[in-house]
Amino acid sequence: MEVVIVTGLSGAGKSQAIICLEDLGYYCIDNMPPSLMGNFLRLTMSDGNKIEKAAFVVDIRGGDFFSDLKKSLEEIRVYGIQYQILFLEASDEVLIRRYKETRRAHPLSRTGAAREGMKKERAMLQEIRSIADYVIDTSNMKPARLRQEIQKLFIQGGQKNIFTLNIQSFGFKNGVPEEADMVFDMRFIPNPFYIPSLKHLTGNNKKVQEYVMKQPESKVFFETIYNLLTSIIPSYIKEGKYSLNIAFGCTGGQHRSVTMANEFAQAFEKEGRRITLEHRDL
Repeated sequence: MEVVIVTGLSGAGKSQAIICLEDLGYYCIDNMPPSLMGNFLRLTMSDGNKIEKAAFVVDIRGGDFFSDLKKSLEEIRVYGIQYQILFLEASDEVLIRRYKETRRAHPLSRTGAAREGMKKERAMLQEIRSIADYVIDTSNMKPARLRQEIQKLFIQGGQKNIFTLNIQSFGFKNGVPEEADMVFDMRFIPNPFYIPSLKHLTGNNKKVQEYVMKQPESKVFFETIYNLLTSIIPSYIKEGKYSLNIAFGCTGGQHRSVTMANEFAQAFEKEGRRITLEHRDL
């Protein structure tokens, strides 16, 4: 019997994940008290039941029940049932935006301030995240992309350590992305903003890309950083990290950073790596 435990941060996409798993043929239960999972699975394994795949959403909505999760997982394994844990997360800024859009309060926030609840939730989920089989950062994902990722994992036989490069461009005048693991400053490259014919274009335009990448310093930077990232990514995977957030910044986030983010995304896609790409300030 195949069992998937879906957990993670509130607002990170668990509802979308369980809908996708249901479409894949899983018998799905949302907000299941962990202490009841063992009983349910034993029931499904009795004579006459035909449930071959089950998925549970388990999170902090269960209140005190959630503290029983680790014990319940150990009990399930004793019965010889193998399970996989799918953990969904996103940056605080993205989660706050999602709460505003849905007009819902964070379940752990007493004052209504989402950031307060998220801090508590991250601490509560730290242990379960550390033992998760798959961790997906949905910060830059639309529902359709999340669905594709889940299908890769549970249909196409994805490996446990599926590493994703989340590449982002931004403008320093609007602040550095908090979720970035590595930040590279592109302000050393001549600025297309001061070229009249390029000023109102962006790094998604071929003319801007050609201008930026023909600069000697751009070529040296790309080669150096590409070699650096290629050499250290295996170490991140070895240490159990599931993704790396790389941000390229320039003054306004329109020309140089966008071009460089595109260049790196294309290069790593050619290697067959999983990529997300976002131009935050366009």
